Amino acid sequence: MPMRSGFAAFALLGLATTASMSEGPGLGVPLSRDDIPDFAIHIMPDGTGLPDGSGSAAEGAELYEFQCAFCHGETGVEGPIEPLVASHPDEFSRAAGVYWPHATTLFDYIRRAMPFHAPKSLEDDEIYALTAYILARNGVIDEGDIMDATTLPSVEMPARDKTVDLWSLQGDTPF
Repeated sequence: MPMRSGFAAFALLGLATTASMSEGPGLGVPLSRDDIPDFAIHIMPDGTGLPDGSGSAAEGAELYEFQCAFCHGETGVEGPIEPLVASHPDEFSRAAGVYWPHATTLFDYIRRAMPFHAPKSLEDDEIYALTAYILARNGVIDEGDIMDATTLPSVEMPARDKTVDLWSLQGDTPF
C-alpha cells in the first residue's frame, strides 16, 4: 500500500505543477492582437521594413550626446558598454558601427533596444540620425550623407565580406 499512496501523491503533484505552469510564471503582460504589430517590427538587409524619415550625422551627434554617451562613451570608443566606434578602422572590430554586415541591422537594433533606459522611445528620424552618426564616426559614410530608406541599405559595411550572408543562400542551409 505505501507504493500506491506515494504514486497518488506524485500524480497529484504533477497535476498541480501542470496547472500552475499553464498560468505562466506571472511575468509581463500578455499582448493583445492590436499590440503585436508594435513589437513584430523587423528590418531586412535589403531595407524592406525601413520606415519613412531621414537623418544626418550632424543631427545624430547631438542626440548621441544625450542618448548614448553615458553608456558608449563621449566618442563611442571608450565605453563603458559595447563600443560603437572602432579604435583602429583598418582592423576587423566588434564595434557595432562596423561589425554587422548590413547597415540596416544597426538601424534595427537601435530601433528595438536603444536607448537602454527607454527602448523604442526614439522617433524614426532620430534613429536614422544616430545610425548616420555612428556610421560616419566609423568612416563608413561621409559626414554629409543623409540616411533614409533608400540610402541606408546601399551602405557597404566593412564586415560584409567577413560573415556568412544567410540571406543570399535563398533556402539552402549550410548546416
